[in-house]
Amino acid sequence: MEKEKKETEPHFGIVNLERRKYPRVTVDLPIEYRRIDSSARQTGRAQNASEGGLLLYLPEQMAIGQELRIKLFFTSGVELSAIEMVAQVAWTDIHLGREWGDYRAGVKFIDIPSEDLEKLRNFLRSLSK
Repeated sequence: MEKEKKETEPHFGIVNLERRKYPRVTVDLPIEYRRIDSSARQTGRAQNASEGGLLLYLPEQMAIGQELRIKLFFTSGVELSAIEMVAQVAWTDIHLGREWGDYRAGVKFIDIPSEDLEKLRNFLRSLSK
């Protein structure tokens, strides 16, 4: 009787189901960006990266669906490399609050040249070794 009771009791806990197509790699890299409809350039930081998108920390809040032209800077061996892409804001939130000017945005790549995507893949592989 005791055994039957245990089998029917609900289970509680935390489940982390990863729904991303590409695994994320933690990074701390500088970016330069501008809104597609503007020529004003801003700077920010990428905190994680994958072949499909980035987690960005920005000085301004973005709207979901906003398109950005992004340049991501990283070192490859002894040389500084940069890749460029157009990305779309998929989600946003406030990290430290409005008064700090620290906004997070998840962006997905919508246009990235194949040679830049290959550079990104190689960089991410080098970090996961």
